[in-house]
Amino acid sequence: MSDPVTRTILLLDIERYSDRDDVEQAYLRRMLYDVTDRTLQRAGIDETLRLRADRGDSVMELIDANQPVTALLRALLSEVPAQLRAVNRMASRSAQIRLRAVVATGWVAVDEHDGWVGSDLNHACRLLDADVLRAALRERPDDFALCVSDPLYAGVVRHDHEGIPADGFHEVTVDGKNGPLTAWLHGPLPGAAAGQDHRGTGEASGGSGDRPAPRVPEQGGHRQDRPAPDGTRGAPAPGPAVSFSGGSVSFGGAFVAGNQYGGVSGGQVTGDVHPGARERGERA
Repeated sequence: MSDPVTRTILLLDIERYSDRDDVEQAYLRRMLYDVTDRTLQRAGIDETLRLRADRGDSVMELIDANQPVTALLRALLSEVPAQLRAVNRMASRSAQIRLRAVVATGWVAVDEHDGWVGSDLNHACRLLDADVLRAALRERPDDFALCVSDPLYAGVVRHDHEGIPADGFHEVTVDGKNGPLTAWLHGPLPGAAAGQDHRGTGEASGGSGDRPAPRVPEQGGHRQDRPAPDGTRGAPAPGPAVSFSGGSVSFGGAFVAGNQYGGVSGGQVTGDVHPGARERGERA
Protein backbone atom coordinates (compact mmCIF):
# COMPACT_ATOMS: atom_id res chain seq x y z
CA MET A 1 0.00 0.00 0.00
CA SER A 2 1.20 3.50 -0.79
CA ASP A 3 1.85 6.07 1.90
CA PRO A 4 -1.22 8.20 2.70
CA VAL A 5 -1.22 11.61 1.02
CA THR A 6 -3.55 14.56 1.35
CA ARG A 7 -6.11 14.80 -1.42
CA THR A 8 -9.20 16.76 -2.33
CA ILE A 9 -12.01 14.24 -2.68
CA LEU A 10 -14.80 14.77 -5.20
CA LEU A 11 -17.76 12.37 -5.41
CA LEU A 12 -20.61 12.61 -7.94
CA ASP A 13 -23.61 10.26 -7.99
CA ILE A 14 -26.53 9.84 -10.42
CA GLU A 15 -30.04 9.99 -8.96
CA ARG A 16 -32.39 7.03 -9.66
CA TYR A 17 -29.72 5.22 -11.67
CA SER A 18 -30.94 1.73 -10.71
CA ASP A 19 -34.43 2.54 -11.99
CA ARG A 20 -33.18 2.77 -15.60
CA ASP A 21 -32.58 0.02 -18.13
CA ASP A 22 -29.15 -0.87 -19.52
CA VAL A 23 -29.31 1.50 -22.50
CA GLU A 24 -30.36 4.41 -20.32
CA GLN A 25 -27.68 3.63 -17.74
CA ALA A 26 -24.98 3.60 -20.42
CA TYR A 27 -26.14 7.01 -21.62
CA LEU A 28 -26.23 8.43 -18.10
CA ARG A 29 -22.70 7.20 -17.43
CA ARG A 30 -21.45 9.02 -20.53
CA MET A 31 -23.17 12.18 -19.38
CA LEU A 32 -21.67 11.81 -15.89
CA TYR A 33 -18.16 11.53 -17.30
CA ASP A 34 -18.72 14.48 -19.64
CA VAL A 35 -20.02 16.71 -16.86
CA THR A 36 -17.19 15.71 -14.52
CA ASP A 37 -14.44 16.28 -17.10
CA ARG A 38 -15.80 19.66 -18.20
CA THR A 39 -16.18 20.81 -14.62
CA LEU A 40 -12.63 19.85 -13.68
CA GLN A 41 -11.29 21.47 -16.83
CA ARG A 42 -13.19 24.63 -15.94
CA ALA A 43 -11.52 24.50 -12.50
CA GLY A 44 -8.11 24.24 -14.18
CA ILE A 45 -7.44 20.71 -12.91
CA ASP A 46 -5.52 18.69 -15.49
CA GLU A 47 -6.05 14.95 -15.91
CA THR A 48 -2.50 14.34 -14.70
CA LEU A 49 -3.41 15.89 -11.33
CA ARG A 50 -6.24 13.52 -10.44
CA LEU A 51 -7.09 9.85 -10.08
CA ARG A 52 -10.53 8.47 -10.97
CA ALA A 53 -12.42 5.47 -9.67
CA ASP A 54 -15.58 4.26 -11.39
CA ARG A 55 -18.45 3.11 -9.16
CA GLY A 56 -21.14 2.46 -11.77
CA ASP A 57 -23.67 5.14 -10.90
CA SER A 58 -21.01 7.39 -9.37
CA VAL A 59 -17.52 8.67 -10.00
CA MET A 60 -14.81 9.36 -7.41
CA GLU A 61 -11.92 11.76 -8.02
CA LEU A 62 -8.77 12.14 -5.93
CA ILE A 63 -7.36 15.57 -6.78
CA ASP A 64 -3.88 16.87 -6.06
CA ALA A 65 -4.09 18.82 -2.81
CA ASN A 66 -2.09 21.70 -4.34
CA GLN A 67 -4.95 22.51 -6.69
CA PRO A 68 -7.14 25.37 -5.40
CA VAL A 69 -10.32 24.03 -3.81
CA THR A 70 -11.94 27.42 -4.39
CA ALA A 71 -11.68 26.95 -8.16
CA LEU A 72 -13.28 23.50 -7.84
CA LEU A 73 -16.16 24.77 -5.71
CA ARG A 74 -16.85 27.69 -8.07
CA ALA A 75 -16.94 25.30 -11.01
CA LEU A 76 -19.30 22.94 -9.18
CA LEU A 77 -21.67 25.73 -8.17
CA SER A 78 -21.82 27.32 -11.62
CA GLU A 79 -20.68 24.86 -14.28
CA VAL A 80 -22.51 21.72 -13.17
CA PRO A 81 -26.02 23.26 -12.94
CA ALA A 82 -25.52 24.94 -16.32
CA GLN A 83 -24.39 21.70 -17.95
CA LEU A 84 -27.27 19.73 -16.47
CA ARG A 85 -29.80 22.29 -17.70
CA ALA A 86 -28.33 22.11 -21.20
CA VAL A 87 -28.37 18.29 -21.23
CA ASN A 88 -31.82 17.86 -19.71
CA ARG A 89 -33.79 20.50 -21.59
CA MET A 90 -33.78 18.38 -24.77
CA ALA A 91 -33.66 14.94 -23.14
CA SER A 92 -36.55 12.52 -22.64
CA ARG A 93 -37.64 11.78 -19.09
CA SER A 94 -35.72 8.51 -19.03
CA ALA A 95 -32.55 10.36 -20.06
CA GLN A 96 -32.76 13.09 -17.42
CA ILE A 97 -29.66 13.23 -15.24
CA ARG A 98 -29.58 14.71 -11.74
CA LEU A 99 -26.54 14.62 -9.49
CA ARG A 100 -25.55 14.62 -5.84
CA ALA A 101 -22.01 15.78 -5.06
CA VAL A 102 -19.66 15.82 -2.09
CA VAL A 103 -16.35 17.64 -1.75
CA ALA A 104 -14.05 16.74 1.14
CA THR A 105 -10.36 16.74 2.03
CA GLY A 106 -8.26 14.15 3.81
CA TRP A 107 -5.64 11.45 3.78
CA VAL A 108 -5.97 8.66 1.24
CA ALA A 109 -3.70 5.73 0.33
CA VAL A 110 -3.84 3.36 -2.64
CA ASP A 111 -3.47 -0.37 -1.99
CA GLU A 112 -1.89 -3.06 -4.18
CA HIS A 113 -5.23 -3.62 -5.96
CA ASP A 114 -5.56 0.07 -6.82
CA GLY A 115 -8.22 0.41 -4.14
CA TRP A 116 -8.52 3.63 -2.17
CA VAL A 117 -8.13 3.46 1.59
CA GLY A 118 -8.76 6.12 4.24
CA SER A 119 -11.26 7.12 6.91
CA ASP A 120 -11.67 10.58 5.33
CA LEU A 121 -12.76 8.92 2.10
CA ASN A 122 -15.16 6.69 4.05
CA HIS A 123 -16.69 9.78 5.66
CA ALA A 124 -17.12 11.43 2.28
CA CYS A 125 -18.97 8.35 1.00
CA ARG A 126 -21.26 8.48 4.06
CA LEU A 127 -22.11 12.07 3.18
CA LEU A 128 -22.88 11.14 -0.43
CA ASP A 129 -25.35 8.51 0.80
CA ALA A 130 -26.89 10.70 3.51
CA ASP A 131 -30.65 11.05 3.58
CA VAL A 132 -30.41 14.83 3.92
CA LEU A 133 -28.49 15.15 0.64
CA ARG A 134 -30.87 12.79 -1.14
CA ALA A 135 -33.88 14.70 0.20
CA ALA A 136 -32.36 18.04 -0.80
CA LEU A 137 -32.02 16.94 -4.42
CA ARG A 138 -35.45 15.30 -4.42
CA GLU A 139 -37.17 18.49 -3.24
CA ARG A 140 -35.35 20.94 -5.51
CA PRO A 141 -36.51 22.01 -8.96
CA ASP A 142 -32.93 22.10 -10.23
CA ASP A 143 -30.78 19.05 -10.92
CA PHE A 144 -27.86 19.36 -8.50
CA ALA A 145 -27.22 19.19 -4.76
CA LEU A 146 -23.80 19.76 -3.14
CA CYS A 147 -22.49 18.96 0.33
CA VAL A 148 -19.02 19.70 1.75
CA SER A 149 -17.27 18.17 4.72
CA ASP A 150 -16.87 20.09 7.97
CA PRO A 151 -13.06 20.47 7.65
CA LEU A 152 -13.48 21.87 4.14
CA TYR A 153 -16.13 24.29 5.33
CA ALA A 154 -13.94 25.46 8.21
CA GLY A 155 -10.83 25.81 6.07
CA VAL A 156 -12.32 27.32 2.91
CA VAL A 157 -16.07 27.90 2.64
CA ARG A 158 -16.65 29.90 5.83
CA HIS A 159 -14.19 32.56 4.65
CA ASP A 160 -16.70 33.67 2.01
CA HIS A 161 -14.45 33.57 -1.04
CA GLU A 162 -15.71 35.13 -4.25
CA GLY A 163 -18.28 32.85 -5.90
CA ILE A 164 -18.56 30.68 -2.77
CA PRO A 165 -21.07 32.41 -0.47
CA ALA A 166 -20.66 31.08 3.07
CA ASP A 167 -24.27 31.93 3.94
CA GLY A 168 -25.41 29.64 1.14
CA PHE A 169 -24.28 26.59 3.14
CA HIS A 170 -26.22 25.14 6.07
CA GLU A 171 -24.98 22.80 8.77
CA VAL A 172 -26.37 19.26 8.86
CA THR A 173 -25.59 16.16 10.90
CA VAL A 174 -25.23 12.73 9.33
CA ASP A 175 -25.20 9.48 11.31
CA GLY A 176 -22.06 7.61 10.29
CA LYS A 177 -21.21 4.06 11.31
CA ASN A 178 -18.68 5.41 13.81
CA GLY A 179 -20.77 8.30 15.11
CA PRO A 180 -22.36 11.53 13.85
CA LEU A 181 -20.67 13.54 11.10
CA THR A 182 -21.05 17.28 10.62
CA ALA A 183 -21.35 18.53 7.05
CA TRP A 184 -22.56 21.61 5.18
CA LEU A 185 -25.31 21.50 2.57
CA HIS A 186 -25.43 24.13 -0.15
CA GLY A 187 -28.88 25.62 -0.65
CA PRO A 188 -32.05 25.31 1.42
CA LEU A 189 -32.45 22.48 3.86
CA PRO A 190 -35.07 19.89 2.86
CA GLY A 191 -38.46 20.09 4.54
CA ALA A 192 -37.78 23.75 5.39
CA ALA A 193 -35.74 22.43 8.35
CA ALA A 194 -38.67 23.29 10.64
CA GLY A 195 -37.65 21.24 13.65
CA GLN A 196 -37.17 18.15 11.54
CA ASP A 197 -34.33 15.67 11.99
CA HIS A 198 -32.49 15.25 8.71
CA ARG A 199 -29.66 13.12 10.01
CA GLY A 200 -28.90 10.51 7.36
CA THR A 201 -28.51 6.84 8.03
CA GLY A 202 -26.48 6.08 4.93
CA GLU A 203 -29.38 4.04 3.61
CA ALA A 204 -31.27 4.83 0.45
CA SER A 205 -34.98 5.60 0.41
CA GLY A 206 -37.36 5.57 -2.53
CA GLY A 207 -35.99 3.92 -5.69
CA SER A 208 -32.33 4.77 -5.61
CA GLY A 209 -33.15 6.97 -2.67
CA ASP A 210 -34.06 10.10 -4.54
CA ARG A 211 -36.86 11.75 -6.48
CA PRO A 212 -40.21 9.91 -6.39
CA ALA A 213 -41.69 7.90 -9.25
CA PRO A 214 -43.21 9.86 -12.21
CA ARG A 215 -45.92 12.29 -11.20
CA VAL A 216 -49.56 11.31 -11.45
CA PRO A 217 -51.93 13.53 -13.47
CA GLU A 218 -53.05 16.75 -11.84
CA GLN A 219 -56.21 16.60 -9.79
CA GLY A 220 -58.06 19.29 -7.94
CA GLY A 221 -55.95 22.03 -9.52
CA HIS A 222 -52.57 20.97 -8.13
CA ARG A 223 -50.06 18.21 -8.63
CA GLN A 224 -50.39 15.15 -6.46
CA ASP A 225 -46.76 15.35 -5.33
CA ARG A 226 -46.66 19.11 -4.77
CA PRO A 227 -48.17 21.11 -1.90
CA ALA A 228 -51.69 22.35 -2.57
CA PRO A 229 -52.45 26.11 -2.41
CA ASP A 230 -53.74 25.70 1.15
CA GLY A 231 -50.43 24.22 2.24
CA THR A 232 -51.59 20.60 2.39
CA ARG A 233 -49.74 17.95 0.42
CA GLY A 234 -51.40 15.81 -2.20
CA ALA A 235 -51.17 12.04 -2.37
CA PRO A 236 -47.68 10.65 -2.96
CA ALA A 237 -46.64 9.41 -6.36
CA PRO A 238 -47.67 5.78 -6.83
CA GLY A 239 -45.60 2.66 -7.12
CA PRO A 240 -43.03 1.16 -4.82
CA ALA A 241 -39.43 1.12 -5.83
CA VAL A 242 -36.54 -1.00 -4.70
CA SER A 243 -32.93 0.08 -4.47
CA PHE A 244 -29.67 -1.53 -3.60
CA SER A 245 -27.05 1.05 -2.73
CA GLY A 246 -23.86 0.56 -0.79
CA GLY A 247 -25.07 -2.78 0.57
CA SER A 248 -28.33 -1.36 1.91
CA VAL A 249 -31.80 -2.10 0.67
CA SER A 250 -34.70 0.33 0.71
CA PHE A 251 -38.28 0.24 -0.37
CA GLY A 252 -40.04 3.40 -1.52
CA GLY A 253 -43.79 3.95 -1.84
CA ALA A 254 -46.52 3.11 0.66
CA PHE A 255 -48.12 -0.02 2.02
CA VAL A 256 -51.54 -0.74 3.47
CA ALA A 257 -51.79 -2.71 6.68
CA GLY A 258 -54.99 -4.16 8.12
CA ASN A 259 -58.44 -4.47 6.57
CA GLN A 260 -59.75 -1.75 4.26
CA TYR A 261 -63.42 -1.23 3.43
CA GLY A 262 -63.54 1.05 0.45
CA GLY A 263 -63.01 4.14 2.57
CA VAL A 264 -66.03 3.54 4.87
CA SER A 265 -64.87 3.44 8.46
CA GLY A 266 -65.70 0.14 10.11
CA GLY A 267 -67.29 -1.19 6.92
CA GLN A 268 -70.76 0.05 7.99
CA VAL A 269 -73.03 2.95 7.06
CA THR A 270 -75.54 4.09 9.68
CA GLY A 271 -78.27 6.74 9.68
CA ASP A 272 -80.38 8.05 6.80
CA VAL A 273 -79.00 8.14 3.28
CA HIS A 274 -80.34 10.76 0.83
CA PRO A 275 -78.95 10.14 -2.66
CA GLY A 276 -78.82 13.17 -4.92
CA ALA A 277 -78.86 15.84 -2.19
CA ARG A 278 -76.57 18.66 -3.26
CA GLU A 279 -76.69 21.02 -0.32
CA ARG A 280 -77.06 20.67 3.39
CA GLY A 281 -80.74 20.85 4.34
CA GLU A 282 -81.99 19.94 0.83
CA ARG A 283 -84.46 17.10 0.76
CA ALA A 284 -83.64 13.97 -1.20
